[in-house]
Amino acid sequence: MDRLQPLRRLSDVVNQVAIVTCVACVLIMLGISFTAFLYKLATGSTLSWTYSLARLFLPWIGFLAMTISLRYGEHVAMTLLVRSLPRVLLKVAAGLCLGVIALFALMLVWYGWVFFQGASQVYMVSDQIQISGKFTAIVVPISGVIILLHLVQGFDLLEHFIDDETVIEELIDVTDGEERS
Repeated sequence: MDRLQPLRRLSDVVNQVAIVTCVACVLIMLGISFTAFLYKLATGSTLSWTYSLARLFLPWIGFLAMTISLRYGEHVAMTLLVRSLPRVLLKVAAGLCLGVIALFALMLVWYGWVFFQGASQVYMVSDQIQISGKFTAIVVPISGVIILLHLVQGFDLLEHFIDDETVIEELIDVTDGEERS
């Protein structure tokens, strides 16, 4: 049995939580914006706090979306160039890529934690709504930890090893199987 299998399952669970959280942040932003729109229609005046509150969710959406895209191999890559390399160099390049991703994640954790600890400002959304800067700052080290966790997936994070013909055949088989049912 693979020793990393429990960590890979945890990575998948954490990824699903990140997806749900990201969707929830988008829905909350939309809800706030729609409330402002309805209020403007009903009264003719605007709510001053809606924009300020809605934008506090943007860092959460951006950083969590980054971890989600990494998990599905949808990150910036020079796939065509790397796939043209011999198999041995392909593995070296993939290892280097994972190393750079790990370094980036460690920097997110390290500097993100320092940023979180130093976040002492309070966002004055309105007179009644005040949100600590720590709310948005904590997402930086959290995303670094998630990226580090996703690294247990290994080369599966990189699309360099995907055989296009095999993927196409699998898609055809799935489509044929669905049609026969």
